[in-house]
Amino acid sequence: MLYDFAARLVGVYLKLNGSKAKVFGKEHLPKEGGYIIACTHNGYVDILNLGVSLLPRHIHFMAKKQLFDMKVLGPLVSNLNAFPVDRENPGPSVIKIPRQLIKEGKIVGIFPSGTRSQENTELKQGAITIAQLSKGQIVPAAYIGPRNVGEVMKRQKGYLSFGEPFTVGAGKEARDEAAQHLEKELQRLTEELNRKVK
Repeated sequence: MLYDFAARLVGVYLKLNGSKAKVFGKEHLPKEGGYIIACTHNGYVDILNLGVSLLPRHIHFMAKKQLFDMKVLGPLVSNLNAFPVDRENPGPSVIKIPRQLIKEGKIVGIFPSGTRSQENTELKQGAITIAQLSKGQIVPAAYIGPRNVGEVMKRQKGYLSFGEPFTVGAGKEARDEAAQHLEKELQRLTEELNRKVK
């Protein structure tokens, strides 16, 4: 399968350049069943390290629709288990697809930390809503390290940390509390990583 081949190839490349992430908290990952990984995001190398760290299980990444419109990248992204989301005009598929994947026992990857504060809030709420409707767990995760090929070539080290999974109860109040919890966990995991690498 293309995903397995690509992930192993990427893993070798990152390892040779000293940028394969050192992973903390992997014991928190559910052993089976579908769930959401909500990870901090500052480039595309975090996506690569996250995908490699969960092998042999696959991650189905939520990716912006524009990537699928590119001639070369579009088919590649589709074959790597990503699914499109139109963030400007989100339709039912933004919830339906990940909800179905989780029910099928698959892992959905969401990066709820956009560059704009409004996008940041919307993505966090999206992850929480998907978890609530699918009754799936959310695993918070934080990454620090190289963001692009240039930084990988400079042999910058990567670090990835998983927090404890949690579920979202019914109702708006439970959703709001879960969103605040996710925000705090992402911040806590990032701060812990920064302390560890100093």
